[in-house]
Amino acid sequence: MGSVRWAFRCGSWTPSRSDWLFAARCVQREEKDRIGQFVFAKDAKSAMAGRLLLRKFVCERMGIPWSQIRLERSLRGKPYLVAPLQVTTSSDPSWSFNLSHQGDYAVLAAQQELQVGVDVMKTTMPGSSSVPEFFRIMTRQFTAHEWSTIQSADSEHQQLAAFYRHWTLKESFIKAIGTGLGFNLQRVEFHLSPEPLTQGSVLRQTKMHLDEEPEEKWIFEESLLDADHHVAVALGPADKAVSAPLPPPATFTLLSFGELIASASPLTEEDPAYWEGFRMKAEAPQRQRDTQISG
Repeated sequence: MGSVRWAFRCGSWTPSRSDWLFAARCVQREEKDRIGQFVFAKDAKSAMAGRLLLRKFVCERMGIPWSQIRLERSLRGKPYLVAPLQVTTSSDPSWSFNLSHQGDYAVLAAQQELQVGVDVMKTTMPGSSSVPEFFRIMTRQFTAHEWSTIQSADSEHQQLAAFYRHWTLKESFIKAIGTGLGFNLQRVEFHLSPEPLTQGSVLRQTKMHLDEEPEEKWIFEESLLDADHHVAVALGPADKAVSAPLPPPATFTLLSFGELIASASPLTEEDPAYWEGFRMKAEAPQRQRDTQISG
């Protein structure tokens, strides 16, 4: 049973003109156009990295040439492979894959023979409210047991870390089953591993209750990409029985941009105007700071 865990740090990625234009040529035209519509450069970088991660995975692990890959989104936004249709044999079990990008990272998790969902979140202070007020607003997202765990942490920062840890767990499950915003998050309750979550390790001891009943068929992998970024991977039963044991948990491999595009090949012609649009977005925060200083 194969598995893939990849991460790309798009927050610190400052693409050159040639890098950005090459990346834009290597994604489907409609995805390139969608990425170009983002207002902020950080969102455009995250989206571009996500599409490249998906195509790299399909090309390198599923063996489909880059130029033949056709990805679409379900009605709930989950990516899936349209063309060419994946040929599955008993010696090559089907893959499930999922993507998340938030904070400084884009991540991809993939697994053979199981459903997979992944979510990454950065621990950040609420922008416009205090931590207690933020928690009050989010009250309905967690059960009483989960809130007890979150609020038992010593400091506000540790409470926020526990909040986002629970959030990534819930989102990973929802993304794995392909359910959208209508899912009641209080239906799932997580009982965290007693072991501390540390960088460089992966925990699988956290358990989920679904509709107040223990759910033994789902496994959750938790890890830290760095001190501020939690990532959770949900692994659940697919339509058919699993034929191989689950491999040991793997940490996320941090890819460089060169590794991200190692198998890429251009799909469209170069569009110089695409760089100008991105450059203007990237320079906008500095122009705003300069205006504030001069004012």
